[in-house]
Amino acid sequence: MSDKFVAAIDQGTTSSRCIIFNQDGAPVAVDQREHRQIFPKPGWVEHDATEIWSKVQAVVAGAVAKAGLRADQLSALGITNQRETTVLWERKTGKPVHNAVVWQDTRTATLCTELGGADGQDRFRDRTGLPLASYFAGPKVAWLLDNVPGLRQRAEAGEIAFGTIDSWLIWNLTGGKDGGVHVTDVTNAGRTMLMNLETLQWDQSILDAMNVPAAVLPEIKSSAEVYGTAHGQIAGVPVASALGDQHAALFGQTCYDVGEAKNTYGTGSFLLLNTGHRPVPSKNGLLTTMAYQLGGDAPTYCLEGSIAITGALVQWFRDQLGIIKEAAEIETLAASVEDNGGAYIVPAFSGLFAPYWRSDARGVVAGLTRYVTKAHLARAVLEATSWQTREVVDAMYQDSGVHITSLKVDGGMTANNLLMRHQADVLGVPVIRPVVAETTCLGAAYAAGLATGVWSDLDELSSHWKRDAEWTPQMDEETREREYHNWRKAVQRSFGWVEDGE
Repeated sequence: MSDKFVAAIDQGTTSSRCIIFNQDGAPVAVDQREHRQIFPKPGWVEHDATEIWSKVQAVVAGAVAKAGLRADQLSALGITNQRETTVLWERKTGKPVHNAVVWQDTRTATLCTELGGADGQDRFRDRTGLPLASYFAGPKVAWLLDNVPGLRQRAEAGEIAFGTIDSWLIWNLTGGKDGGVHVTDVTNAGRTMLMNLETLQWDQSILDAMNVPAAVLPEIKSSAEVYGTAHGQIAGVPVASALGDQHAALFGQTCYDVGEAKNTYGTGSFLLLNTGHRPVPSKNGLLTTMAYQLGGDAPTYCLEGSIAITGALVQWFRDQLGIIKEAAEIETLAASVEDNGGAYIVPAFSGLFAPYWRSDARGVVAGLTRYVTKAHLARAVLEATSWQTREVVDAMYQDSGVHITSLKVDGGMTANNLLMRHQADVLGVPVIRPVVAETTCLGAAYAAGLATGVWSDLDELSSHWKRDAEWTPQMDEETREREYHNWRKAVQRSFGWVEDGE
């Protein structure tokens, strides 16, 4: 076994885990723990940031123990995280002032409409690459400052710190209230709607428009540099990378060249296409966002198609409907029928993300007849992920002119062979899964290892990538386009459910 090891924390929407990788990029130990999902009102989603920090400490200790290592045998620690989820805490005590407001939360929809004014969703897009939507962190900060009594005054006085989850973890890892480092990286800062994509700095005009005081903001750093050293159980280990989860997956999938793309299938799904060193504006409902920045190198940008609900639809099918007991059962059930029986499920539980950005949409089941069984619905649940991905791929071509010739995939849902086969069918290109499917953690580890000399360059990282499985399209063009037409009809039926004032 190699004698250099890098740990990566992946703080996700439903759980936290730590994976330790050796110098060949192979995982040697993993520990994972779930945290609570808090739903105070319809459309509101919160996490307890203190609980998350506790679970992160536990999984780091667990992974180190399982690997049989001492802390001083770790060369670096990297962090990847659920993006846009917003934490405000007291600098003096380290205590959060409110539950974290999760990326899925829609409470800021009205605020976003107000902020758009006559310019609408695109008011800040030229500077941020993002449409005004409840998804992003900036409006969440503004909402908390306006709705937690006395918080705005304390924030303006410099008593309060804001961060996405990466900032919260780095601050705690490097000492917390006793000298913790308050930083974020360009990929996470770019998802606040407060950072200028060209300058990679906070945009004062947007801060003024959203009424967010600069005093709460972390310092923006690159994605791969030593931010500080860890305290506590892994004292002395350099904390050397931060990447939003989707950017980390792009990096772990070694999509370092223009035109390379990956899709991560988790709670939602996120398709990122590397567009090089210049941001590509989107006219087709995609996000122009950071891919990564390595130290002082020029930043790399990407187009992103963000799909809010994919794996979460399987969870709904299991937990709310009770049709299956374990998520993995959906593949067997769906495979028991030849097709979806004419049924389509559009999972607009909190509106639709790319390429529509419709907060007024809500979930629908279309095409129901008495012929449809639970097996057909199971198949429709899986197919919803494939069709939403197809819509994003089409939009990417319209924006960039780049034809995707294959799609690298990762995340938990890639274990579902039926889904992966259908994904290849509806895209008409091969779908490729790597040996190390947990590329989110791997990307964070790679970036931290680059910053600390474990790996020398991107070519070395690319040499580690290995193919595990590949699915090639089998569906004929006529069937593909007919089914896609029906899917898009179903999507149209989801629009306009939430009316003004509701």
